[in-house]
Amino acid sequence: MRTIIIFIALIIAFVSVTPTHAQSIIRAGTPLVQQFTKSNYNAGNQNWSITVSNEGIIYAGNTEGLLSFDGQYWKLHPLKNHSTVRSVKAAKDGKIYSGGYGEFGFWQRKKNGGMTYTSVSSLVKDKRQLLNDEIWKIIIQDDKVYFHAFSKCYVYAPQNTIQIITANGEPFLFPHQIDNRIYFEQLPSGLHLLQGLQLQAVKDKDKLRGKNILCILPFDSLTYLIGTARHGLFTMNKDGVINPWNTDVNKLLAKAQINNGLYLYDGQYAFGTIQDGVVIINKRGEIVQHINKNNGLQNNTVLSIAKDNQNNIWVGLDNGIDRIEINSPLYFYTDLSGDIGTVYTSIIHNGIIYLGTNQGLFASQWNGLHKFDSFDFKLIPNSEGQVWSLTVIDGKLLCGHNDGAFLVDNMGLSKISSVTGGWAFTAHSLAPYFLQGNYTGIAKFTTRPTIQFIKRYPELNEPVRFITARDMYDYWIGNGHKVSLISFDKSLDKLTVRTSTYQDTSVQNIRFLGAFKLENNIVFTTDSGLFYYDDILKKFKAHEELNKQLGSFSLSNKIIPKSASQYWFVNKSYIAKVIFEKNGSIQVDSTSLSLLKNRMMNFYENVIPIDQEFFLIGLDNGFSIYNDRRNVTEVQIPAPIISQVWDIHHDNRIIDEEEISVPYKANSIRIAFAAPYYSSSPISYQYMLEGYSDNWSLWDNQTYKDFTNLPFGKYTFKIRARSVDGHESTISELDFVIQTPWYVTWIALLVYLLLLICILLIGRKKYISWQQRKQFQLRRRLLEQQKATIARESEINEQKLIKLKNKQLEKELEIKSRELANAATNIIYKNEMLNNLHAELRELKDAKGNRLGQEELRKINKLIEDAHNDDRDWDIFEKSFNEAHENFFKKLKAEYPELVPNDLKLCAYLRLNMSSKEIASLLNITTRGVEIRRYRLRKKLGIPTDKNLSEFLLER
Repeated sequence: MRTIIIFIALIIAFVSVTPTHAQSIIRAGTPLVQQFTKSNYNAGNQNWSITVSNEGIIYAGNTEGLLSFDGQYWKLHPLKNHSTVRSVKAAKDGKIYSGGYGEFGFWQRKKNGGMTYTSVSSLVKDKRQLLNDEIWKIIIQDDKVYFHAFSKCYVYAPQNTIQIITANGEPFLFPHQIDNRIYFEQLPSGLHLLQGLQLQAVKDKDKLRGKNILCILPFDSLTYLIGTARHGLFTMNKDGVINPWNTDVNKLLAKAQINNGLYLYDGQYAFGTIQDGVVIINKRGEIVQHINKNNGLQNNTVLSIAKDNQNNIWVGLDNGIDRIEINSPLYFYTDLSGDIGTVYTSIIHNGIIYLGTNQGLFASQWNGLHKFDSFDFKLIPNSEGQVWSLTVIDGKLLCGHNDGAFLVDNMGLSKISSVTGGWAFTAHSLAPYFLQGNYTGIAKFTTRPTIQFIKRYPELNEPVRFITARDMYDYWIGNGHKVSLISFDKSLDKLTVRTSTYQDTSVQNIRFLGAFKLENNIVFTTDSGLFYYDDILKKFKAHEELNKQLGSFSLSNKIIPKSASQYWFVNKSYIAKVIFEKNGSIQVDSTSLSLLKNRMMNFYENVIPIDQEFFLIGLDNGFSIYNDRRNVTEVQIPAPIISQVWDIHHDNRIIDEEEISVPYKANSIRIAFAAPYYSSSPISYQYMLEGYSDNWSLWDNQTYKDFTNLPFGKYTFKIRARSVDGHESTISELDFVIQTPWYVTWIALLVYLLLLICILLIGRKKYISWQQRKQFQLRRRLLEQQKATIARESEINEQKLIKLKNKQLEKELEIKSRELANAATNIIYKNEMLNNLHAELRELKDAKGNRLGQEELRKINKLIEDAHNDDRDWDIFEKSFNEAHENFFKKLKAEYPELVPNDLKLCAYLRLNMSSKEIASLLNITTRGVEIRRYRLRKKLGIPTDKNLSEFLLER
């Protein structure tokens, strides 16, 4: 009965230490190593301790302080005394305990990414005890924390008390925790078990005396595995019985010098060494992996080691931090020396792995996936030069070489054809023949009785890079620029070219890359998507629906069969796994192998199966081994954490407050976030800002988001993460407030109300005043209109009056003109009458017929002459003339003062437009005298000869 109970206990214990979801680490190749240099994390070289929090955040004790890494951002948190952080340990309650020189305590992470530190060493009463102590290791057990220095151990209890463990004057090396037990190694006494605060010697402690125990790990339910610095591994049961663990790995570990150890899963252990990196072994003591500077580590000295939540290894090195992705589906062999060259093709055949490169054909023993043995590639003799292809036909390995075709037999090479450039081999259904595409066309071979070259077809003289059977006698061939359909006769002796892309004008500008069988149909890969050949129309046509479903992989240059209805699509070294479902839909997995992007030789990518689960993928400088089943494991993506919040309005000021409240004038912030999930494939994120938008953003790999010019109010930033295989995390939230601007506060609103009331009162007063002014202006406007109307009427009346006066004046002028004319006429009449009288008197005779005497005539002539010279008529004329012609004489006299009265008379008569005869009568002169006077007057007035004198006077 007791035996059965022990057996059941063993089974339970084994299950408890071996995660059911984990798988054994493959032993071929090397896991991916992600390196973080000091330029990445901006701190010191040495990383003395490393731990992982419940959230998945990596914390490292660095020379310059505490380092934290959330998957995207490294941060350094110096101790107050700026000492080196030698030890760090994450607790389940979220506290991160750390220790350094004369200082130890714990850190607590704020929800917006900051860290606060609380010193525990300040509780030590006698500060002199801390002066020369450095805390090299921290153990958390139950409710106590053990801060270990080489001289003593400080025990911190939740009651904020410090107790001290010493070893009766002996120094300690390191404590070790396992199964709720804590072991101390005293120097030189050996291993002791802590009982309360007392140390009790282990039964076989002397067997390990002076061997420096660096780790104690679980082995089974009753046994522990002990790693020593220079003496390899030992086992110890719970009763303290210690024995050497005699395995082959002991020599390696002893030489490499164990510095720390870690239980992984599935009975596998990782040991960090001082001299030779990380050694992973299994329970049989066999090496599973050995990772050092030769295959990925930055440094061979492993100062600390830890396992993250994805069961991958983190190592703190003497120079840097590395992540070893042992739980990845991809393992690698990389030719770091560069001796092999660029890999064009690879294959596993008869227990040998071959790599065809630009330097030749290289080979190494293939011992399977589960046997550790470093590859040792050697150049096969006489294979120097470019290797294009490796193909197995009829169980024989053929090598297409720049110099021809070769048969490969283990590590030997024999030439079977001198036709240069063996690009592609393909078996013919008509056994025993097979064909080869080469630099100059197509060659024919046979496998019986031995592999022999038969002929090169003279009908075709162009390069053939690929050759794909359409049926037994028809083949599609191509050279990367054009595709042709050829046909063989039944004996395979002759071929004819039936059609080519050069004959189809619709595709002459499209580059055809290859022809492949896809779901029993032939498709052509081109730089414009997938095409097929329409036998009815005799044309190449685009595969519209297939191209649409494949997305970017419609531009694939190669299609490699994987299994039934599954294919590898390769788009210039970017591989996707494509599954054709029975319902006609297509699944495209473009993320599982995204790590290999740009690591393969374009157009020479090759993927070959190792078994149903593993595949060999050729790379530029080696190959990778892909586990297609490892991704089936259920993955839990941790909720994203907020890494940092910045005020980007003020030169990216870090907002470190627990409750984020941003002034309105700084209403632009940046929120950085990360999911502490460590994988070679990128994590994508989706966010939403409640209070600003109700919609989730698109998935994106960017790990921060800027929000600018946010309105005031309360916001909740929500973020979630998604892995490349579609697993989503839970949602994380961050609350923050954009403060209300001062001009929207209740005090400001009250002031606004008072101002509004004042404005309304003032406005009312001004409105009343405005109304009064408006009434006054209206009345004034009416008065002005009335005045204007009256003035207008007065003006009209005045104009009428003026018209009447003008008419009256015109009539008076007309009358005066008539009077003037009459006066002139009377004067003329009088003068004519006097002249006539004078003439009659001169002819008058007396009764005797004698003329009158001179005396009598003189008297009468004098009377007549006096009548002529009588100025009374002229005075009357002048007065009337002036009235009719507005003081003509005064104006004329003022303008021409040299004028005499006779000149003025002449001017008056000329203005009246009298004739010379009339003027002569008025002036009592001859007409000739009038002309003379006119001439003289013209001279006095300065009138040119071409100007009419009367018109001149009329203008005055």
